[in-house]
Amino acid sequence: MFTKDGGPQRSDFADVRATNLAVVLRHLRVNAPCSRADIAGATGLNKATVSSLVTDLIERRLVREVGMTENRIGRPAMMLVLDGSPYAAIGLEVNSDYLTAVALDLGGERLLSWRRGWTGASGAPGPAIASLVALAKRAIAKVTGEQRRVLGLTVAVPGLVDPDGVVELAANLGWRQVDLRKSLLGALGDPAYPLLVENDANLAVLAEQRFGGHAGTADLVYLAGGAGIGAGIISDGRLLRGSRGFAGEFGHLPIAPSGGPLCDCGRHGCTDALAGLGALIRRALPEAAVSPAEFGPHVDEIHRLAKAGDPAVLAALATTGRHLGHGISILTNLINPEYVALGGYFTVLAPWLIPDAERELLARSVAGDAGGTRIVASALDSSAAAAGGATHVLDAIDAGALPTP
Repeated sequence: MFTKDGGPQRSDFADVRATNLAVVLRHLRVNAPCSRADIAGATGLNKATVSSLVTDLIERRLVREVGMTENRIGRPAMMLVLDGSPYAAIGLEVNSDYLTAVALDLGGERLLSWRRGWTGASGAPGPAIASLVALAKRAIAKVTGEQRRVLGLTVAVPGLVDPDGVVELAANLGWRQVDLRKSLLGALGDPAYPLLVENDANLAVLAEQRFGGHAGTADLVYLAGGAGIGAGIISDGRLLRGSRGFAGEFGHLPIAPSGGPLCDCGRHGCTDALAGLGALIRRALPEAAVSPAEFGPHVDEIHRLAKAGDPAVLAALATTGRHLGHGISILTNLINPEYVALGGYFTVLAPWLIPDAERELLARSVAGDAGGTRIVASALDSSAAAAGGATHVLDAIDAGALPTP
């Protein structure tokens, strides 16, 4: 930090202490149970500082002591674990055919996980916002009824969301310029905790990185397979959002050589129009009505027919896989992720999508062996974005935004 004349400025003591509290909390999240001496040795903080920090965290009810241990070299030590029992982080998701809510405690354990089917893609945001508010109030009432304090609430939306929580475009919901955060704040009475709105894939990739099959991966992409295909991208350990938060619109990469089918965004040849769920349903179940209300049953039917070896359905999945692989090759050539996780409705169909997607990826990648990028099925269920919303709150705690005692 620097003063106005360019000279060095001493860091504020409170900022340093908040940073050190977060260091201790993050260490406990990964390594608990451990002792104060263990924390000092691993973090480089001196023992007196660690003791003071741990006392502070215990007073905030973020950490608790669990007794002495003798199963170690040297003197017995008081062991510490995360507590967080008085707290809850809440995530919600609105999608074209369902709403979800997830609440996590400080350690990442699920306190609730709800899914509600609906037909909200009407173009009018009012009913969707009313449903979100009702779901939020129900989740808040559940955790506060258990004597927990809400640390934050984050809402996932499949579209372009600016830093102020305005949904600039959610094509599959029919939304344009919807100030969702402002509407939710008003409906919930300007709560004391942070309330944020974020792109669904951005949040899902946070959950994938923390709870997925390749947790901790520093270069990871989550593809949210639904009516549209969004990409949550973690590059070098950081969420890639772009200058206005609009990065990751994988579904609108143009992959058709000339024209191609019409996309919901009004353009032709987008990945959504070729590899999205609607395109797959039209190929695999040509007699079916492509409606968000029927996405779940249609995917179940495609899954059933694929397991039975139906030739037309297998061909439809292979074509969809090739289009996905084409889009993934563009990502691989640009940012070279270690893993690309297929999520949302793609998860259950991944065994049939991945082989052709990988072949297309290998054929179109500039680097040999696709630069090491691997396509995998997400280990998370359809609540990934809502879980990511709650994870976003936990990440803020880990970064130092600690609750007051």
